[in-house]
Amino acid sequence: MSAEPVLLSIEDGVGWLTLNRPDAGNAIDIPMARALLQAAIRCDQDEAVRCVVLTGAGKMFCVGGDVSAMGAAEQAKAGGAGEFLSELAGLFHMGWVRLMQMQKPLVTLVNGAAAGAGFSIAIGGDVVLASNSAHFTSAYTAVGLSTDGGLSWILPRLVGLRKAQEMILRNRRVGAQEAQAIGLITQAVDEAELEAEGRKMAAELVNAATPALGAARALLLDGYATPFEAHLEREVRRMAACAATPASREGVAAFLSRRKPDFRGAR
Repeated sequence: MSAEPVLLSIEDGVGWLTLNRPDAGNAIDIPMARALLQAAIRCDQDEAVRCVVLTGAGKMFCVGGDVSAMGAAEQAKAGGAGEFLSELAGLFHMGWVRLMQMQKPLVTLVNGAAAGAGFSIAIGGDVVLASNSAHFTSAYTAVGLSTDGGLSWILPRLVGLRKAQEMILRNRRVGAQEAQAIGLITQAVDEAELEAEGRKMAAELVNAATPALGAARALLLDGYATPFEAHLEREVRRMAACAATPASREGVAAFLSRRKPDFRGAR
Protein backbone atom coordinates (compact mmCIF):
# COMPACT_ATOMS: atom_id res chain seq x y z
CA MET A 1 0.00 0.00 0.00
CA SER A 2 1.44 3.38 -1.02
CA ALA A 3 2.00 6.14 1.53
CA GLU A 4 -0.50 8.95 1.85
CA PRO A 5 0.55 11.81 -0.47
CA VAL A 6 -0.34 14.43 2.17
CA LEU A 7 -0.01 13.85 5.90
CA LEU A 8 -2.12 15.75 8.42
CA SER A 9 -1.74 15.63 12.18
CA ILE A 10 -3.32 17.98 14.69
CA GLU A 11 -1.26 18.71 17.79
CA ASP A 12 -2.28 21.20 20.45
CA GLY A 13 -4.23 23.39 18.05
CA VAL A 14 -1.72 23.21 15.19
CA GLY A 15 -2.50 21.42 11.94
CA TRP A 16 0.75 19.97 10.60
CA LEU A 17 0.53 19.40 6.84
CA THR A 18 3.33 17.50 5.10
CA LEU A 19 3.62 16.98 1.36
CA ASN A 20 4.66 13.34 1.30
CA ARG A 21 6.16 12.19 -2.01
CA PRO A 22 9.83 12.57 -1.03
CA ASP A 23 11.11 10.18 -3.71
CA ALA A 24 9.53 12.45 -6.33
CA GLY A 25 10.61 15.73 -4.71
CA ASN A 26 7.05 16.10 -3.41
CA ALA A 27 5.89 16.77 -6.97
CA ILE A 28 2.16 17.42 -7.15
CA ASP A 29 0.21 14.75 -9.02
CA ILE A 30 -3.55 14.31 -9.07
CA PRO A 31 -3.71 12.09 -5.93
CA MET A 32 -1.63 14.66 -4.00
CA ALA A 33 -3.77 17.56 -5.25
CA ARG A 34 -6.90 15.71 -4.17
CA ALA A 35 -5.39 14.86 -0.77
CA LEU A 36 -4.29 18.48 -0.28
CA LEU A 37 -7.86 19.63 -0.93
CA GLN A 38 -9.22 17.20 1.64
CA ALA A 39 -6.61 18.24 4.22
CA ALA A 40 -7.23 21.93 3.52
CA ILE A 41 -10.96 21.50 4.06
CA ARG A 42 -10.27 19.77 7.39
CA CYS A 43 -7.92 22.55 8.52
CA ASP A 44 -10.38 25.21 7.40
CA GLN A 45 -13.43 23.67 9.08
CA ASP A 46 -12.04 22.04 12.23
CA GLU A 47 -12.33 24.50 15.12
CA ALA A 48 -9.60 22.59 16.95
CA VAL A 49 -7.12 23.87 14.35
CA ARG A 50 -5.97 27.43 15.13
CA CYS A 51 -2.83 27.53 12.98
CA VAL A 52 -1.52 25.47 10.04
CA VAL A 53 2.12 24.60 9.35
CA LEU A 54 2.99 23.23 5.91
CA THR A 55 6.26 21.58 4.91
CA GLY A 56 7.67 18.86 2.67
CA ALA A 57 8.97 15.39 3.52
CA GLY A 58 12.58 14.54 2.74
CA LYS A 59 15.17 16.89 1.29
CA MET A 60 12.92 19.02 -0.89
CA PHE A 61 9.93 21.21 -0.15
CA CYS A 62 8.09 20.77 -3.46
CA VAL A 63 9.37 20.76 -7.04
CA GLY A 64 5.97 21.73 -8.45
CA GLY A 65 3.66 19.80 -10.73
CA ASP A 66 4.58 16.26 -11.72
CA VAL A 67 6.19 16.70 -15.14
CA SER A 68 6.54 12.92 -15.58
CA ALA A 69 2.79 12.50 -15.15
CA MET A 70 2.24 15.36 -17.61
CA GLY A 71 4.45 13.61 -20.17
CA ALA A 72 2.61 10.33 -19.68
CA ALA A 73 -0.73 12.12 -20.13
CA GLU A 74 0.47 13.65 -23.40
CA GLN A 75 1.03 10.14 -24.72
CA ALA A 76 -2.02 8.44 -23.21
CA LYS A 77 -4.89 10.94 -23.10
CA ALA A 78 -6.90 12.22 -26.04
CA GLY A 79 -6.73 15.74 -24.61
CA GLY A 80 -3.04 15.36 -23.88
CA ALA A 81 -1.11 17.43 -21.37
CA GLY A 82 -3.54 20.36 -21.60
CA GLU A 83 -6.45 18.28 -20.33
CA PHE A 84 -4.26 16.74 -17.62
CA LEU A 85 -3.03 20.14 -16.42
CA SER A 86 -6.56 21.53 -16.36
CA GLU A 87 -7.55 18.75 -13.98
CA LEU A 88 -4.36 18.89 -11.92
CA ALA A 89 -4.20 22.67 -11.53
CA GLY A 90 -7.95 22.85 -10.94
CA LEU A 91 -7.77 20.38 -8.04
CA PHE A 92 -4.62 21.98 -6.64
CA HIS A 93 -6.12 25.46 -6.78
CA MET A 94 -9.23 24.39 -4.86
CA GLY A 95 -7.09 23.21 -1.96
CA TRP A 96 -4.67 26.13 -2.16
CA VAL A 97 -7.47 28.71 -2.11
CA ARG A 98 -8.82 27.08 1.07
CA LEU A 99 -5.47 27.44 2.78
CA MET A 100 -4.98 31.02 1.57
CA GLN A 101 -8.46 32.15 2.62
CA MET A 102 -9.03 30.20 5.84
CA GLN A 103 -9.49 32.23 9.01
CA LYS A 104 -6.29 30.81 10.51
CA PRO A 105 -2.62 31.72 9.97
CA LEU A 106 -0.45 29.64 7.67
CA VAL A 107 3.25 29.00 8.34
CA THR A 108 5.40 27.40 5.64
CA LEU A 109 8.66 25.64 6.48
CA VAL A 110 10.72 25.48 3.31
CA ASN A 111 13.14 22.62 3.88
CA GLY A 112 14.70 22.50 0.41
CA ALA A 113 14.02 23.27 -3.23
CA ALA A 114 10.76 25.08 -3.97
CA ALA A 115 9.96 25.24 -7.67
CA GLY A 116 6.91 25.83 -9.82
CA ALA A 117 3.75 25.40 -7.81
CA GLY A 118 5.99 24.57 -4.87
CA PHE A 119 7.37 28.12 -5.11
CA SER A 120 3.79 29.45 -4.96
CA ILE A 121 3.00 27.36 -1.89
CA ALA A 122 6.25 28.24 -0.14
CA ILE A 123 5.80 32.00 -0.34
CA GLY A 124 2.06 31.91 0.33
CA GLY A 125 2.50 31.51 4.07
CA ASP A 126 1.83 34.38 6.45
CA VAL A 127 5.18 33.43 7.94
CA VAL A 128 7.77 31.77 5.68
CA LEU A 129 10.77 30.14 7.33
CA ALA A 130 13.38 28.58 5.04
CA SER A 131 16.47 26.54 5.72
CA ASN A 132 19.72 28.11 4.57
CA SER A 133 19.97 25.41 1.90
CA ALA A 134 16.53 26.17 0.44
CA HIS A 135 16.17 27.86 -2.92
CA PHE A 136 13.32 29.15 -5.06
CA THR A 137 12.84 28.77 -8.81
CA SER A 138 9.88 29.56 -11.03
CA ALA A 139 10.75 26.66 -13.38
CA TYR A 140 7.66 27.07 -15.57
CA THR A 141 9.32 28.51 -18.67
CA ALA A 142 11.91 25.70 -18.57
CA VAL A 143 9.13 23.30 -19.61
CA GLY A 144 7.27 25.79 -21.79
CA LEU A 145 4.53 26.67 -19.32
CA SER A 146 3.15 29.77 -17.62
CA THR A 147 2.58 30.05 -13.88
CA ASP A 148 -0.08 28.59 -11.62
CA GLY A 149 -0.73 28.54 -7.89
CA GLY A 150 -0.98 32.33 -7.90
CA LEU A 151 2.76 32.88 -8.37
CA SER A 152 2.22 35.75 -10.81
CA TRP A 153 -0.13 37.33 -8.23
CA ILE A 154 1.88 36.75 -5.03
CA LEU A 155 5.46 37.26 -6.22
CA PRO A 156 5.26 40.88 -7.49
CA ARG A 157 3.43 41.87 -4.30
CA LEU A 158 6.37 40.61 -2.26
CA VAL A 159 9.38 41.68 -4.32
CA GLY A 160 8.07 44.15 -6.92
CA LEU A 161 7.33 43.74 -10.61
CA ARG A 162 10.92 43.98 -11.90
CA LYS A 163 12.28 41.21 -9.67
CA ALA A 164 9.19 39.08 -10.33
CA GLN A 165 9.73 39.45 -14.08
CA GLU A 166 13.33 38.36 -13.71
CA MET A 167 12.47 35.34 -11.60
CA ILE A 168 9.60 34.16 -13.79
CA LEU A 169 10.76 35.09 -17.31
CA ARG A 170 14.46 34.29 -16.83
CA ASN A 171 13.81 31.43 -14.42
CA ARG A 172 16.49 32.69 -12.01
CA ARG A 173 17.15 30.68 -8.87
CA VAL A 174 17.05 32.63 -5.58
CA GLY A 175 18.81 31.27 -2.49
CA ALA A 176 17.50 31.58 1.05
CA GLN A 177 19.74 34.47 2.07
CA GLU A 178 18.81 36.57 -0.95
CA ALA A 179 15.17 35.57 -0.45
CA GLN A 180 15.27 37.03 3.06
CA ALA A 181 17.04 40.19 1.89
CA ILE A 182 14.43 40.97 -0.79
CA GLY A 183 11.42 40.15 1.38
CA LEU A 184 10.50 36.90 -0.35
CA ILE A 185 10.60 34.99 2.96
CA THR A 186 10.33 35.94 6.61
CA GLN A 187 13.58 34.39 7.80
CA ALA A 188 16.34 31.98 6.78
CA VAL A 189 17.46 29.61 9.53
CA ASP A 190 19.92 26.77 9.94
CA GLU A 191 18.55 23.55 8.54
CA ALA A 192 18.82 21.78 11.90
CA GLU A 193 16.74 24.50 13.54
CA LEU A 194 13.94 24.78 10.96
CA GLU A 195 11.41 22.55 12.69
CA ALA A 196 12.15 24.03 16.12
CA GLU A 197 11.71 27.56 14.77
CA GLY A 198 8.49 26.48 13.10
CA ARG A 199 7.17 25.04 16.33
CA LYS A 200 8.08 28.23 18.17
CA MET A 201 6.22 30.35 15.61
CA ALA A 202 3.20 28.02 15.63
CA ALA A 203 3.06 28.15 19.44
CA GLU A 204 2.92 31.95 19.26
CA LEU A 205 0.20 32.03 16.60
CA VAL A 206 -1.93 29.26 18.08
CA ASN A 207 -2.28 31.26 21.29
CA ALA A 208 -3.26 34.48 19.50
CA ALA A 209 -6.78 35.77 18.81
CA THR A 210 -7.70 33.59 15.84
CA PRO A 211 -10.67 35.69 14.62
CA ALA A 212 -8.46 38.78 14.54
CA LEU A 213 -5.72 36.93 12.63
CA GLY A 214 -8.27 35.63 10.15
CA ALA A 215 -9.68 39.12 9.59
CA ALA A 216 -6.18 40.54 9.11
CA ARG A 217 -5.35 37.80 6.57
CA ALA A 218 -8.45 38.62 4.55
CA LEU A 219 -7.79 42.37 4.62
CA LEU A 220 -4.19 41.92 3.52
CA LEU A 221 -5.29 39.77 0.57
CA ASP A 222 -7.97 42.31 -0.39
CA GLY A 223 -5.75 45.34 -0.05
CA TYR A 224 -4.24 45.40 -3.54
CA ALA A 225 -7.54 44.97 -5.34
CA THR A 226 -9.81 47.27 -3.32
CA PRO A 227 -10.04 51.08 -3.62
CA PHE A 228 -8.98 52.88 -0.45
CA GLU A 229 -12.42 54.00 0.71
CA ALA A 230 -13.90 50.57 0.09
CA HIS A 231 -11.04 49.02 2.00
CA LEU A 232 -11.65 51.32 4.96
CA GLU A 233 -15.25 50.13 5.04
CA ARG A 234 -14.09 46.50 5.01
CA GLU A 235 -11.73 47.27 7.87
CA VAL A 236 -14.59 48.75 9.91
CA ARG A 237 -16.83 45.75 9.26
CA ARG A 238 -14.08 43.25 10.09
CA MET A 239 -13.15 45.12 13.26
CA ALA A 240 -16.78 45.27 14.42
CA ALA A 241 -17.17 41.54 13.76
CA CYS A 242 -14.01 40.80 15.74
CA ALA A 243 -15.24 42.96 18.63
CA ALA A 244 -18.23 40.64 19.01
CA THR A 245 -16.07 37.53 19.50
CA PRO A 246 -15.09 35.98 22.85
CA ALA A 247 -11.44 36.46 21.86
CA SER A 248 -11.83 40.23 21.64
CA ARG A 249 -13.76 40.42 24.88
CA GLU A 250 -10.98 38.47 26.57
CA GLY A 251 -8.33 40.70 25.03
CA VAL A 252 -9.99 43.88 26.26
CA ALA A 253 -10.60 42.42 29.72
CA ALA A 254 -6.98 41.30 29.99
CA PHE A 255 -5.73 44.71 28.88
CA LEU A 256 -7.84 46.48 31.48
CA SER A 257 -6.79 44.00 34.18
CA ARG A 258 -3.14 44.24 33.15
CA ARG A 259 -2.78 40.51 32.65
CA LYS A 260 -1.85 38.27 29.73
CA PRO A 261 -4.93 37.29 27.66
CA ASP A 262 -6.02 33.67 27.37
CA PHE A 263 -7.43 33.64 23.85
CA ARG A 264 -7.60 29.85 23.64
CA GLY A 265 -9.74 29.67 26.73
CA ALA A 266 -12.06 32.50 25.68
CA ARG A 267 -15.73 31.51 25.51
